[in-house]
Amino acid sequence: MKKIYIFALLLFAAIGFAQPPAGYYNNATGPGYVLKTQLYNIIKNHTDNGYNGLYTTYQTSDRDYFYENDGSVLDMYSENPTGTDPYNFTPGNNQCGNYAHEGDCYNREHIIPQSIFNEQAPMHNDAHFITPTDGKVNGIRNNYPHGKVGTASYTSDNGSVLGQASNSGYAAGYSGTVFEPIDEFKGDIARMYFYFATRYQNVVTTWGNAYPMFNGTSNQVFTDTFKNILLTWNQMDPVSQREIARNNAVYARQGNRNPYIDNNAYVTAVWGAPLATETFDTLATISVFPNPSNDHRINIESDAALDEIELININGQIVQQIKNPISENHTYTVGNLPQGFYFLKLSSNNQSVTKKMIVN
Repeated sequence: MKKIYIFALLLFAAIGFAQPPAGYYNNATGPGYVLKTQLYNIIKNHTDNGYNGLYTTYQTSDRDYFYENDGSVLDMYSENPTGTDPYNFTPGNNQCGNYAHEGDCYNREHIIPQSIFNEQAPMHNDAHFITPTDGKVNGIRNNYPHGKVGTASYTSDNGSVLGQASNSGYAAGYSGTVFEPIDEFKGDIARMYFYFATRYQNVVTTWGNAYPMFNGTSNQVFTDTFKNILLTWNQMDPVSQREIARNNAVYARQGNRNPYIDNNAYVTAVWGAPLATETFDTLATISVFPNPSNDHRINIESDAALDEIELININGQIVQQIKNPISENHTYTVGNLPQGFYFLKLSSNNQSVTKKMIVN
């Protein structure tokens, strides 16, 4: 219980400081790509702390106070959100260095590969899309785009995969190898792409065809297929308290924010809603409410019939497991929930999605 109380205290602290400064987005009033340009004008000209400054930023921006709650480096490529991590890194130590295996050291992962912008500043040093990750997995991911993997050629210890893309249409001549993170962090990564497309819209067209997911424009930036992947990931994995805390920590260092974390509605206001396609999880449109719950019960609304509902606590223990649950008007109700922070794993037709929830 002590871990839950500490987590709750940190959670409430994060909520208390989740809002941007008063008036920060006052000029973000337009529609579509006009809004994107307005956001660009708000977040441009941030403080560049240099490449080595990223490790200093990680001391406050990427600490695990949300899963194991042990203060270790929070790495999206090794974090196990429902159980024990395969390995841990200590902030300030374990920095690469040389590596041969997972768990040897961590380094700085450019979610949008630095090769596409020729390692130019300030994008080379921008913590809003550069995260600490295991050196080995970072090297395996290489410069491949993120995407949906069909057949995996490599699987990391936490389930992130590299392999042939299951979606086509990125760009002519592209081989189709992509890197897919676990569901817990798909939305985080999508919102980093949206940030990048906004913060650097003034230069994104000057890099030629260096990235197969870009369409050569400064407004949409992404190809239609990749845009739909990002929009789907943004929808299926909503903004988390971890992202809010990270946004605040990076803002304290750089002086600018990721607007798509502060107000997630900006994503669809700029790029629209995701298209429904058979290549995306059928569970992407599930809603869980109320969240937080104040009466020890939740409702799960889903057009897809659920095969199993699992409630998992922050220590990876299954608190409730319901096989073949019964719905009423496409809504499932789960009661008698103890107080705490949980992961709700929902399965349907050999697919699954995990939602975060709080019971007060």
